Amino acid sequence: MKVSTIAVAAAASVLTAFGILGAAAVVGLPVPSASFGAGSDAPTVLALNDAPQTVTVPQSQADITQSFSPIVKQTAPAVVNVFSSKIVTETNCPYSDPFWRAFYCGRNIQTRESRQQNSLGSGVIVSSEGVIVTNNHVVEEGDEFKVVLNDRREFPAELVMKDARTDLAVLKVDLNGASLPKLDYADTRSVEVGDLVMAIGNPFGVGQTVTTGIVSALARTDVGVSDFASFIQTDASINPGNSGGALVDMRGRLVGVNTMIFSRGGGSNGVGFAIPAEMVKRVVDAAVNGGSLVRPWLGAQGEGVTAPIAASLGMDRPRGVLLGDIYDGGPADNAGLRAGDVVVSVDGREVFDERGMKFVAATKAAGETVAVQYLRDGRERIANVRMAPPPGTTEAELKQVQGRNPFAGAVLAELSPALAEESGLDPFRFDSGMIVYRVPRGTMAARLGLRPNDIIQEVNGKVIRTSRDLEDAIAAGGAVWNLAIERNGQRIETSVRV
Repeated sequence: MKVSTIAVAAAASVLTAFGILGAAAVVGLPVPSASFGAGSDAPTVLALNDAPQTVTVPQSQADITQSFSPIVKQTAPAVVNVFSSKIVTETNCPYSDPFWRAFYCGRNIQTRESRQQNSLGSGVIVSSEGVIVTNNHVVEEGDEFKVVLNDRREFPAELVMKDARTDLAVLKVDLNGASLPKLDYADTRSVEVGDLVMAIGNPFGVGQTVTTGIVSALARTDVGVSDFASFIQTDASINPGNSGGALVDMRGRLVGVNTMIFSRGGGSNGVGFAIPAEMVKRVVDAAVNGGSLVRPWLGAQGEGVTAPIAASLGMDRPRGVLLGDIYDGGPADNAGLRAGDVVVSVDGREVFDERGMKFVAATKAAGETVAVQYLRDGRERIANVRMAPPPGTTEAELKQVQGRNPFAGAVLAELSPALAEESGLDPFRFDSGMIVYRVPRGTMAARLGLRPNDIIQEVNGKVIRTSRDLEDAIAAGGAVWNLAIERNGQRIETSVRV
């Protein structure tokens, strides 16, 4: 009996849909030759594999029904809704700083309106004792927080730590001795493109929702949502409200925390991003063990190797980071790295730009040693780099300038590599100097146009590197002041009369 090609194709498509058919072969049906002969009276089916294949037809409903429900039942109870609220009070006084409010408005402040500002996101329970991780942008404007569990129980939550640079925040709920379901961390170093994942959260506030997809890409560093970026990209649907929710693997482990989407219209277009679990764990550990996040660095800067750079260095392909600056006495310097080396991997993971190199360093603890593979003179070498934080402290010593001068009223801080790194500045360029931390409205500094994050470089020709330098320059000042300020990478020189 002659079997039609249409029937063969239809049977093949059905079985393929159930994951049963691995090649163009169907039990009981002839498979034509994978060639088109001159005398052929009908098109033939191309076999994907010449080896004989054994394929079985589904025998039961269980054989043809595939479901993610066991994984959902395991993981969904550990994903929560996070409610953030803040009372916003509007008054007739335009100054927010308490000193200037009292100075200019005195007792004449009148309240115009008070309203509650709310935001909604998702969170993940990472400890049975009630530790919950979410996105910083979910809670950053809030004063009060509430967590609603999958079983609809509600708990007030305390904000333990938030970190804008990783866009992560940690909450804690008091369980009175009870325990909660939690998610274990996956080893994101073993995650591969194509792995199946699920996103769990509360999109648009409609209630807990599960979507599925695959890992679309790894180590995305150029999407611009945080300073320490090496995102996992997924096509699992992520929408507003999913922020802070879980991206889990097929073993029910936390692969990452969903944080953002790329979308023109505000809905999911299949391009979502999650913060890898290794960074999540680093932030949670810091919050639980003291509430302070110390970010180690390599003490090295560079640029991604492009095709022209690779050709000039005799490399077979563009890869790695070409080091341009090494901080004296920093971890990279102490390990023997130098400008001109090409770092190809850190801790066994390939890096292609400075952000990727920075991310891996930030997932380590101070004092930990990592293997840095690099190229020098065409030879591959290994440097064991002992991680350390940048010199200085991130806790700025703030000083408000007094007297009659262009900086009067401004709050300034003395820069160090640590403070520059924490402020998003280049720690190699701004390892000293004075940064404008805050400019209260109505002050002399505000009227003359000084802004937060301005760097004071020179005053009346004197280079400013320390707070003492600035104090001396102010003491020697007069009616006319010649200033040099760096703002957003540009040097601004001006003369002002005070």
